[in-house]
Amino acid sequence: MRRMSVEVDVLLQEAKESIEAAQNYRSELQQRLHGLNQARKQIRGSSGQARETLRKHFAELQAAATRLLAERLANLLTEVDTIEADSIKPLDDCQSLIEHGVGQADELLREGEAALRCGLGEKEDKLGSFTKKAMHIQLDSLPEVPALVDVPCVSAQFDDSLLSLLRDRVARHGAVSSHPPVQIEELQERPGSILVRWCKVDEDFAAADYRLQYRRSGSGGSQYEDAYIGRESEFLVLHLDPHTDYLFRVCARGEGRTEWSPWSIPQTGYTTLAPHEWRSGTEGYILSSRKNIALRNDSSQSRCPVLYSKAPTYFCGQTLTFKISASGQMDRRDSLGVCIDSESEEESLQRDQAVCISTNGAVFVNGKEMTNQLPAVTVGSAVTFDMEVVSLFPISNNNTSEGGNFKLRVTIGSGNREVVFDWLVDQPVDCLFFGCSFVHSGWKVLVF
Repeated sequence: MRRMSVEVDVLLQEAKESIEAAQNYRSELQQRLHGLNQARKQIRGSSGQARETLRKHFAELQAAATRLLAERLANLLTEVDTIEADSIKPLDDCQSLIEHGVGQADELLREGEAALRCGLGEKEDKLGSFTKKAMHIQLDSLPEVPALVDVPCVSAQFDDSLLSLLRDRVARHGAVSSHPPVQIEELQERPGSILVRWCKVDEDFAAADYRLQYRRSGSGGSQYEDAYIGRESEFLVLHLDPHTDYLFRVCARGEGRTEWSPWSIPQTGYTTLAPHEWRSGTEGYILSSRKNIALRNDSSQSRCPVLYSKAPTYFCGQTLTFKISASGQMDRRDSLGVCIDSESEEESLQRDQAVCISTNGAVFVNGKEMTNQLPAVTVGSAVTFDMEVVSLFPISNNNTSEGGNFKLRVTIGSGNREVVFDWLVDQPVDCLFFGCSFVHSGWKVLVF
């Protein structure tokens, strides 16, 4: 009996496993059905849109061609009317002159015939009057009538090659493609932004420029807007709200072409990371509405305040960028960098528990200047900080004298150069504050 119970339990377990496997199998098949439906929807939807685009374009083209042909016909008919009018006028004038002469000749003939028929008493007077009148009319003076070769013979000519050229151009006008030449490859979240990367999927397409657009997802009135046009294949889209879906699409323009390619399939991306913000209320600084741009506006020589971030929003593994949009007078005490805390009373980031670069290009680690130096910071400069954790465990019990027990690999870039070094800190960290300090006014910094 006990043996039967065990066998039943085994069968029950096998039945449960089979039911669970069948449920998983059904779920997988349903997901694939959903994928097929989405694919079918994309094919039918894009095909319908392509048909509508083709019909609209060729209808507009046909209307424009009809209008151009009608305008050309009207111009040519006007030319014919002008030639006809200008050529007929001298003929009309000549006809009037001839008709006047015919009338005079008819009158003279009547008078001559009457003079011949009259009696002998009147004949001498009438014949004398007739002779004088005939001499006055100048019967030997005839108007000149132009020969047919001297008057216009209006005709119309056409270039027979136009129809051939038109047929050739029309045969090559427009194209239908099943896939756009570029697609979005990766959407990578950044603080208050998304790094968009794209790539060519048509190797035969020679791209001269790319165009990236984005918009909020799910908002019917939202229109795509340009984020980037250029030759690069990645771009950081700034000023995005966290936990909000955005749609991104990209297209390309071929070498020597003016038209853009079809858009890529839109991809949805979002960031969960809060945007980098400067801390409000720091003396000597004015912040933008988004608090990501700081302007040094107080040139106090006695004190050089450090402007810190609102929170430790820089995480190891990310790239932190300071973009200089305006500059003031340089000072070796100036600093741009990251730090463990933001409570220090120091007037520069050239201190312990911080790494930074001065506006003259000098690099400082825990307050000590390095031998390697970067280019000086000027308007348009972009200073980048990249960090990765090298060791989360104590390196050595005897290492405390070297400044800490944990190591971060730091890369600072400026211009076309960079320095790489290990930064020893006394506690494990994965997020840090950032900050800046300037002695003189006029410096303007965007952080992202």
